[in-house]
Amino acid sequence: MSAAAVAADRPEDQRQADGRTVLTASLIGTTIEWYDFFLFATAAGIVFPKVFYGDNDPTVASLLSFATFAVGFLARPIGGLVFGHIGDRVGRRTTLIVTMAMTGVSTALIGLLPSHDSIGIWAPVLLVVLRVLQGIAVGGEWGGAVLLAVEYAPPGRRGLYGATPQVGLGLGLALGTGAFALLGSLMDDDDFLRWGWRIAFVSSLVLVLVGLVVRLKVLETPAFRRVQEQADVARVPVVEVFRDRPSRRNLGWALLARWAEGASFNCWGVFVLTYTVTRVGMDRNDVLVAVTVAALVEAAVVPLAGAWSDRIGRGRVFAVGCALLAVGVFPAFAGLRTGHVVVVGIVLVVMLGISYGLTSGAESTLFAELFPTRTRYTGMSLAFQGGGIYASGFTPLILTALIAATDGAPWLAAGYLLLLAVVSGISALRARPLEHL
Repeated sequence: MSAAAVAADRPEDQRQADGRTVLTASLIGTTIEWYDFFLFATAAGIVFPKVFYGDNDPTVASLLSFATFAVGFLARPIGGLVFGHIGDRVGRRTTLIVTMAMTGVSTALIGLLPSHDSIGIWAPVLLVVLRVLQGIAVGGEWGGAVLLAVEYAPPGRRGLYGATPQVGLGLGLALGTGAFALLGSLMDDDDFLRWGWRIAFVSSLVLVLVGLVVRLKVLETPAFRRVQEQADVARVPVVEVFRDRPSRRNLGWALLARWAEGASFNCWGVFVLTYTVTRVGMDRNDVLVAVTVAALVEAAVVPLAGAWSDRIGRGRVFAVGCALLAVGVFPAFAGLRTGHVVVVGIVLVVMLGISYGLTSGAESTLFAELFPTRTRYTGMSLAFQGGGIYASGFTPLILTALIAATDGAPWLAAGYLLLLAVVSGISALRARPLEHL
């Protein structure tokens, strides 16, 4: 009996229970993965320059720290290719167990890493190694988590299901910045920099154990089981992505669409910490709280965007988010320059919570629909993780350099984001989904 027939024979309440388990597994898993990944991002802005690059000028230390942050994005396409290949050949479920364990262990080891004062140059070297391992794991995680939800989705709710793992990004960021804000409020700056920040990293192991328990309960997706039953498994998925003309075309549009989405998140969720604290002179905890609130708003907007995409299309919802970025970026930087915590909070809620939330909520299902089942894991991982190199990893570096080149004025950086918003919005509208999920 086929997988589709088996699914049809199940009682309705059992199918609903399966769906709830899948969504829970996707959400918990991505929340933990992004907590780990963006915990590093937050620390790169406010901790690592002093702990691992302490002998350098503050601006140089920040640039070196953000370069280490970017290394994770260089590693993510490797993870996307490796685990995408496994996911398209062996199955989605297997990869998700491995990637979660890898991320948790590498994050905990970062929390145990001695400082530059203790072991000198080996501190940043080991930090880079652990960041690479973390990047490889996250590179394989995202595609599998999205497909776990999308390929289980009932008709007419694919956008909502596909958006659910994206909620984990906002929750993960909120947990990461919230953990730092809490620890920073419970101890003075010296204790926080010496050992307090490490608690948040080592705690990742507890979260990972919870996530693994949930994920072990999930079966392989119906779509991939059908591919296995029909003996249609791709031999070398990455080769097939580039050989197939529609897949190759869609990969190009997806890589361009990814540009503004990744840059937007890493501007308003990562770079803003360094900019408001070092350039504007705001209190670190005030900014962390503002980012945490905006991240929670983003987590609420994402499923609404996914459901909206089921009505009007993924590309249109994505383009609306890009349009909001284009219109709001100059006023947003003007608001950041005020240094007023309420104004900064409003800026982040609009730009990170709403604008980014719309693009993120539509993106996962949009990318999944651009490739056939047999190469979907690899194709969407290439788009998301490959695009992440320039869209996400280098954004803090680029924005820091642009602002430094204009003596602290943010307008050149704002123009850069405006350009990306236009390019990505058009690209999302040009991508053509393949309707055989």
